[in-house]
Amino acid sequence: MIRRLALLLAALALHAAHAQDIVPASRVSVASPDGRLVLDFYQARLAGAKRELHYSVRYKDRTVIRDSRLDLELDNHLSESAMALPVDRHAHWFENLAITGVTKAAHDSTWHPVTGERSTIRDHYNTATIAMVKDDNPIYKMAVEIRAYDEGVALRYVFPENEKGTYYRITQENTEFALPPGTRAWYHGWAQAPYTLLPLADWPDESERPLTLQLPGGLHVALLEAGMVDYARSKFRLSATRPDTLVTSMHGGADLISPFATPWRGIMVAETPGALIEHDDFILNLNDASRIADTRWIRPGKIMRVMTQTTTDAKANIDFAARHGLQYILFDWKWYGNAFSFDADATKVAIPDFDLPEIIRYARDKDIGVWLYVNQQALLAQSDTLFQTYRDWGVKGVKFGFVQVGSHRWTTWIEKAIRQAADAHIMVNIHDDWRPTGEQRTWPNLLTAEGIRGNEEMPDATHNTVLPFTRFLAGAADYTFCYYSPRIRTTHAHQLALAAIYYSPLQTLYWYDRPADSHDEPELEFWDRLPTTWDETRVLQGSPGQFITTARRHGDQWFVGTITNTDSRTLKVALDFLAPGKQYLATIYADDPAAPTRTKVGLRTVRVDAKTVLEAPLAASGGQAIWLRPAQ
Repeated sequence: MIRRLALLLAALALHAAHAQDIVPASRVSVASPDGRLVLDFYQARLAGAKRELHYSVRYKDRTVIRDSRLDLELDNHLSESAMALPVDRHAHWFENLAITGVTKAAHDSTWHPVTGERSTIRDHYNTATIAMVKDDNPIYKMAVEIRAYDEGVALRYVFPENEKGTYYRITQENTEFALPPGTRAWYHGWAQAPYTLLPLADWPDESERPLTLQLPGGLHVALLEAGMVDYARSKFRLSATRPDTLVTSMHGGADLISPFATPWRGIMVAETPGALIEHDDFILNLNDASRIADTRWIRPGKIMRVMTQTTTDAKANIDFAARHGLQYILFDWKWYGNAFSFDADATKVAIPDFDLPEIIRYARDKDIGVWLYVNQQALLAQSDTLFQTYRDWGVKGVKFGFVQVGSHRWTTWIEKAIRQAADAHIMVNIHDDWRPTGEQRTWPNLLTAEGIRGNEEMPDATHNTVLPFTRFLAGAADYTFCYYSPRIRTTHAHQLALAAIYYSPLQTLYWYDRPADSHDEPELEFWDRLPTTWDETRVLQGSPGQFITTARRHGDQWFVGTITNTDSRTLKVALDFLAPGKQYLATIYADDPAAPTRTKVGLRTVRVDAKTVLEAPLAASGGQAIWLRPAQ
């Protein structure tokens, strides 16, 4: 308590010093198009003619981010020495930047994703670029670029081409996020970790991104990283000197050649947690437009894993997939041998009784595509030719497995592999600890990624209610749904509903299941008919850790999922998102102890319209799914 009070007093003194001595004409304010969100930037003057960059964020005049420092640590002395340039000796690289100009602009456009949670995305923001130069070394120029959307604000550091060609080594980024006292965070220490709602104090480790925060007074904020394609991943650590303050923490250094820009630091702001989900294309808008001209070969769909990799079992899975409206099958771990060894050749089958050409032919005749798992060792050794080989075979996609993540080296390697796959018309699913930062807009062949605690770990229902408000703000996630596994810790209706709540254009179903496990239960109709890409998405209600109801539209049909945590509850599901004046048929799939199947899911169909309010009585860890289509 005494330490926390001392930190608070020190922070207040530092803030007062900054507020009293702002460099003249350095203040720049950027407001969102609707005027509700405002980011204020300014330069503070410190002792000895030193300077610091600062910013703050307000929403409807309520503090979201208190006065916070912007800072990078750079060490270019080796490049400077090798090129006979002056060596920068400043303790803080930003401390002698002089502002040379401010450019403001507005942008408003729309674009259509190849796959997505909505068919049209608006990219609407106001922007400012604050140009700066080192006042004792004019070869070093830098800018802070700011964007303000209605959904959030973002900033990054931009380095134009250096006239002397020196290289840049960023050793740490110290962008601060000073939150209002009383803020709590959905802390998770790694991408596949469980979540805990914690105050901004005494964390056991750094926290992953996106990081969803609950502010006192009811606002909801998500801190995220966007466009992290040539840099080292950053997480969030607690400030050692300022209470209730987070600081970016890079996995390691980044060695860069100008021109370049650091990843965006995004701050989403919403009055309800569901609004964060409805505006999750924010991260996509902070990335470059698609670089794939012809995207007709990119086909979303549902996929199941072949548990026993033999020709006979593969054909049984293909038959099951065709019968239940799936588009793909996956051959997973070890089909080409010891996947952890560089001696394994990912162009050669290494298991007996596995006729891959015959399997691909059989699948093609049933309009089912084949995906192959490939571990990082083979990808690293063979990616220059591997994807083209797979295209020649008729393979549709590759699941990257056990990739290294975090460092600058492995970040750029993954981005290169995604591009190489795109060149060969191969779709991609990246597994394990890696998370996207919006690059699926640039490379839409990247359909999904893991980076989630899914059904490989069999989390409980409470965890499942947290994920939509946290991990899914980064984009599609491969949760690997199961249906028949006895390890499932939720009801079957809960699992059905998750496939509508969780977005992934490549949706893995029946992860630990085999065709023989299924009795073609009637409720499988919901998964059979479920699309994986959407024209419209609505979050009807929800609170992380409690419950959620999500409605998604594809054409003139809607699919609705509702889940609860480990508590039972009854929710109302208003259908006011339906077209007014039209009648719909609603098939409701819900937990029912009296159902005649072992899965205990009952079905009923009722006629509804936009005025209808359905009741969802949810058992503990339960759920409800609804399929809606025009009555005619």
